[in-house]
Amino acid sequence: MDVPYQPKKMGDNYSQEFIFRSRLPPVVVPNNMTLPDFVLEDAELYADKVAFVEAVTGKSYTYGQVVKDTKRFAKALKSLGLRKGHLVILVLPNIAEYAIVALGIMAAGCVFSGANPTAHASEIKKQAQLGDAKLIVTDTINYEKVKSAGLPVIVLGEERVEEAMNWEDLLEAGDKAGNIKDEKIEQTEICALPFSSGTTGLSKGVMLTHRNLVSNLCSSLFSVGSDMIGQVTTLGLIPFFHIYGITGICCATLRNKGKVVVMNRFELRTLLNSLITHEITFAPVVPPIVLSLVKNPIVDEFDLSKLKLRAILTAAAPLAPELITAFEKKFPDVQIQQAYGLTEHSCITLTHGDPANDHPIAKKNSVGFILPNLEIKFIDPETGTSLPANTPGEICVRSQCVMQGYYKNDEETARTIDENGWLHTGDVGYIDGDGDIFIVDRIKELIKYKGFQVAPAELEAILLAHPSVEDAAVVPLPNEEAGEIPAACVVKNPKGEESEEEMIKYVASNVAHYKKVRVLKFVDSIPKSPSGKIMRRLLKDIMIAKMQPNPNPIP
Repeated sequence: MDVPYQPKKMGDNYSQEFIFRSRLPPVVVPNNMTLPDFVLEDAELYADKVAFVEAVTGKSYTYGQVVKDTKRFAKALKSLGLRKGHLVILVLPNIAEYAIVALGIMAAGCVFSGANPTAHASEIKKQAQLGDAKLIVTDTINYEKVKSAGLPVIVLGEERVEEAMNWEDLLEAGDKAGNIKDEKIEQTEICALPFSSGTTGLSKGVMLTHRNLVSNLCSSLFSVGSDMIGQVTTLGLIPFFHIYGITGICCATLRNKGKVVVMNRFELRTLLNSLITHEITFAPVVPPIVLSLVKNPIVDEFDLSKLKLRAILTAAAPLAPELITAFEKKFPDVQIQQAYGLTEHSCITLTHGDPANDHPIAKKNSVGFILPNLEIKFIDPETGTSLPANTPGEICVRSQCVMQGYYKNDEETARTIDENGWLHTGDVGYIDGDGDIFIVDRIKELIKYKGFQVAPAELEAILLAHPSVEDAAVVPLPNEEAGEIPAACVVKNPKGEESEEEMIKYVASNVAHYKKVRVLKFVDSIPKSPSGKIMRRLLKDIMIAKMQPNPNPIP
């Protein structure tokens, strides 16, 4: 029997804890359905409807094709000898086949792990090693990058790679493989291992079960009524390797039998043309794209009266209030929603409502209200004391969406999930009397560059590996276009001859594009506390002072 999860009532002082819950009623989470089964339920009723279409090429897949190829790929993986729990890494840009590959992996009982296709070869190899991967799926563009991982590779695309397996050939071989015994997949089994920097800055595999992801979709899709099924066209621009891309865009849209318009990179004219020609109604974006829509004169070249866009949703970083006002002025018929989520909680945690469907909507400068089935509390980061409403503290969440832990990392798991099941987010916020939540600070030291997480510790390790560097620290600097940019202070040893620009290029040669250090300054010393902790706030002020009169460099 399906039983809704029942958290405590908002504001209950439970065991001397202030626990807050959703102002909406609980939603039912189906038992014993895998994620592929859940999102493709009733897909045969929409067999001829387009599920994915690429904005530039026009390549598309119907729901009938998605179901068929998901099953074909699952069978093909089994024919290769993959079994339950085996990890398969996807190194692909946003393409029409992405979700088919991911769902096929899960349908086979294997574990899907998306990797950033712009990542450095060493980063992909590290992810494969950390997750004990058995196979990589990629395209011809990224093949040379992934082959150094030393794993079997499947390549998508018409161009053949002699050393790798071809996607189409593999599907056909799977068709001819005959009967392969199915292994029963439990909802409690791991189906995804995305990698997250968490609160400490170093990449860790996040173990998510079918139950985790199905639960998150049930909670986040609370406002979708029967009248909206098959009616929503979603922009698929946020990277699908990210938890929001695969869960919040691909899986959520499939569940609602909508259409995803797939874009593999941001280009403003292409975006505007797609919004109009594909009649996109819902566009998940990041703040830098909102900034472009407001300020870039290219927008004025298009007839905005043709837009069918009903709402945009931003996550990954907060929207500045003045940017919200400017957007509303330019796009008066488009609702702005903000959301807050994290990989360790399977995706969305807080969001705005939809007044068009008689659901409440949070204040526009908040990150939203608590979703159904979730519990939230705010604690003093120093003492762990639970705090009442209107008192800033670290946000903690407890629900069926909370990860099982970090893969092979019990220490970090224990640091993040306490003995009572609370996930500590590393973000500081408060809840007001109406149940709306506001983010005010961050305990974790991650830098948010255009919505991507950049770990200072990773960049510092690369700098410290350079023979000319004695000490280094990386901090975020505010930037209008990117939100934040990574900036480095470096103490150079007496024999070091490299320039600041050469050091920037050195870091860039070892990381993905979005992780590049954008500003680097040589300093005499790195300010640290008596315990040896880098005093990042002071360092940030020093960097801003050093950059005058150009405090806002181009990212």
